[in-house]
Amino acid sequence: MIQIFGTGGTFDKDYNFITGELYFKDTHLAKMFERGRSTLDIDVKTLMMLDSLEMTDADRQIIIHNCRKASSDQIIITHGTDTMVQTATAIAHAKIEGKTIILTGAMVPYAFGTSSDGFFNLGSALAFAQTLEAGVYVVMNGRSFNWDNVRKNRRTGYFEDLSEE
Repeated sequence: MIQIFGTGGTFDKDYNFITGELYFKDTHLAKMFERGRSTLDIDVKTLMMLDSLEMTDADRQIIIHNCRKASSDQIIITHGTDTMVQTATAIAHAKIEGKTIILTGAMVPYAFGTSSDGFFNLGSALAFAQTLEAGVYVVMNGRSFNWDNVRKNRRTGYFEDLSEE
């Protein structure tokens, strides 16, 4: 079984067509797995619905606690992209042994339909969760990155190795 923890982020934001504002309602994960026709054994749990810029160290401790107590050794965390690397670092420093923990998200909300990268990133995370060895990773743009060798390039909007320019 793959454990999925939702924490919010752009991935789960909805769009108010009247005011033009983004907001949280419910996670889109169940709809995404249904639409993607996933046959994997998964368990989805929403831990919080936050913009990652509002995430605190206490929130990260909730994520770490849930990763530790999860019976699955394959965990995917949907997370906002702005502080995804910071949360991955906190999880890695918690030294959770024997589990493959992947953080993924979206630059464009899933609610925006085909322009969202969330569906692709979630599918990539599912594949990488089944193939990577135990450790903490960020999976974005079809690539997997070790937690300590990744950054969000705020100029391009892509995640990249620290050595890339």
